[in-house]
Amino acid sequence: MAAGARHRIFAVLALTLALAACNRGGDGDQPPERGDVAVARVDGAVIWTSDVKREAIAQGLIGQGEPLDPASDLFQRMKDEVIDQRLLAAEARRRKIDDDPVAQRRLAAAQDRVLGDLLVQATVADTVTESNIKSLYEEQQRLSRRSEEVRARQIVLATPAEVEQVRKLLAAGASFEALAMERSRDAATRFNGGDLGYFSTDVMPEAYEAALKGARAGQIVGPVAVEGGLALVRIEDVREEQPIALDVARPQIVRFLTYDRIRDLLETLRAKAKVEDLTRPEPGVLKPTPPADAPKAAPAPAAVAPTAPAQPGAAR
Repeated sequence: MAAGARHRIFAVLALTLALAACNRGGDGDQPPERGDVAVARVDGAVIWTSDVKREAIAQGLIGQGEPLDPASDLFQRMKDEVIDQRLLAAEARRRKIDDDPVAQRRLAAAQDRVLGDLLVQATVADTVTESNIKSLYEEQQRLSRRSEEVRARQIVLATPAEVEQVRKLLAAGASFEALAMERSRDAATRFNGGDLGYFSTDVMPEAYEAALKGARAGQIVGPVAVEGGLALVRIEDVREEQPIALDVARPQIVRFLTYDRIRDLLETLRAKAKVEDLTRPEPGVLKPTPPADAPKAAPAPAAVAPTAPAQPGAAR
């Protein structure tokens, strides 16, 4: 897909996640959403908790799905802003500002955006279901190839002589963790007993990958050449790489399903519609077409015949 198309899809996705901030809902006495509560009236028109939350979402003060406590200062501030917006809009109508052609175009554009957002929201709701999320997660787990994970500890030392000293202490029964805390040069792991946690060898430097290949729990391998010296490594555990949990993968799956559905919707709509891009010149056209209200170009001055140079000796 072309970059422009991807940008359009992401723009629509962003508007969907913002939940159509300019959509104000009805002004009747019936709650526009389940569980909605009336929080104010402006000349008889009800303002609902959903109106206040939508304003907070539109301003980026809370995320979609986050609660907004009606007793909080933020809720009260957003409620006052919604009241002010209603008052300003009512005064604009009283002055018939909405009859102005420019205002009409802006209102139409806002309506297009709201309707488009509602369509996308409804379309995505049919696709991003718990069943589809789990199905895609399970499919990805079946297709993924899991590598081996190792949990290890290390002691990083400066010289081969120090390595041999530590080897002798370990052979005599000294604690690997205690020696790591006492002697390791690696500040990142020294104070937790040299613990590297679980990792797959393909994300480690080549020296580690080669040294740990085929290692088993309880083995001490090395020394391994590392940044800062030489490392003795003890294998704590070897296991198959653990799959990512569904709760961790869920946001990425939701984004994928949403993007995929919006892309399909837009491609279908564009295939059905006749879209003419008037900003791109056709082949062979060098200059863009001027707008209809552009001033007419002044006529070009008449050509003047060149005057022949005077001949030597001619009368003056």
